[in-house]
Amino acid sequence: MKSEPATGIPSPAAEAAPSAAAEAAPGALGRIGHYRWLICALLFTAATINYVDRQVLGVLKTTLQKELGYNDIDYGNIVTSFQAAYAIGMLTMGRLMDKIGTRRGFSFAVGFWSLAAAAHAFVGSAGGLSAARFALGIGEAGMFPGALKTIAEWFPKKERALATGLFNSGTNIGAIVCPLVVPWIAVTWGWRAAFAITGAIGALWIVAWMILYRPLAEHPRVSPAERAYIQSEPSQAPGKIGWLTLVPHRQTWAFAIGKFMTDPFWWLYLFWVPDFLNRKHGLNLLQIGPPLVTIYLLSDVGSIAGGWFSSMLMRRGWTANAARKTAMLVCALGVAPVFLATRTDSLWVAVLLLGLATAAHQGFSANLFTLTTDMFPSQAVGSAVGFGGMAGAIGGMLIAQIAGRVLQLTGSYSTLFIMAASAYILALAIIHVLVPRLEAAKLKQG
Repeated sequence: MKSEPATGIPSPAAEAAPSAAAEAAPGALGRIGHYRWLICALLFTAATINYVDRQVLGVLKTTLQKELGYNDIDYGNIVTSFQAAYAIGMLTMGRLMDKIGTRRGFSFAVGFWSLAAAAHAFVGSAGGLSAARFALGIGEAGMFPGALKTIAEWFPKKERALATGLFNSGTNIGAIVCPLVVPWIAVTWGWRAAFAITGAIGALWIVAWMILYRPLAEHPRVSPAERAYIQSEPSQAPGKIGWLTLVPHRQTWAFAIGKFMTDPFWWLYLFWVPDFLNRKHGLNLLQIGPPLVTIYLLSDVGSIAGGWFSSMLMRRGWTANAARKTAMLVCALGVAPVFLATRTDSLWVAVLLLGLATAAHQGFSANLFTLTTDMFPSQAVGSAVGFGGMAGAIGGMLIAQIAGRVLQLTGSYSTLFIMAASAYILALAIIHVLVPRLEAAKLKQG
């Protein structure tokens, strides 16, 4: 795809693309085509599988602690091994996506994490779980760099937040499916079967991806009108962007700090909320499904609504800067009441507070991810997301260690939820200071 060269002077192709899109735009949207939304559906499915594989450990936490004999600090270390690998994987997988493309890169990532997920079935100790989680973290780190790079390549800027929110909602569907299906598998066939069966699903997705996905420029099923519409907003010229090129830029650090400060609390909700419901309200493995489904169903709504909200504001003439940050502010305020979840004796009040917090997190996250497509050219998005994902994983390592020790000492989640309540507002303030106008990073290409 030819586009605006590094000199900043639009190329003829870049100038022609809006005209082609304008000719295609009048009339029904069906004349443009919808294949890009099929690509988004594939990303949604991958995100669902990703989170089913990721959450099995949290759902089975109490069962595994009894079976394998480890404590809260040990569990924190197991979670930390996943986060450490996720941080490493974000660097390597993000760069891999930029280097070999999303068709091959995504297939490799899903295959790797699926094998690692199934490997959990064969461990017999906390150390074995840590090793399996480490491998899972390496593979699963490919999900978001690959997905965000795909979104940048397949959607015009005005649709990216919505597309991101839609595919990101798959994470919540995975978090919903897991507590419904995994306890039943574990009770019926044992906890090892739960890991083996869920780990095998990724192979089916790889087949669908290889059949349906091709790069936009060469895809035979994409109409010329849809291709012109997608390419209607000029981007920077193709070229190699070195890893170190990203590090000096404020845009890179704005995204990375946002991830570092907010991702840990999503990990907290994912890996520790089943334990919170067991400790605070006495729910067992078969009782925990409906509350978890409610929490993650609300987070699914938040993911889509957060992306839709900023996209709607942009359609009404708001700048990307104003739309994204307004949506993030609304979401940051939505997380704030979560500290009350430990202060109520009502199960469903606590569930609704946690559901609001997870919904707001996902809306915040959808817009935070979309900032990378606003600030970086598509060929650098994978690496930028990988760098920020690494920062988020490091934050997740810290929260896992803090949570394990706080719970071992106090048995209460109060301190952890107070931290969550304030993190998003502070993160948004730092992002605004670093990129007050959301200007594009001026990267050297070579």
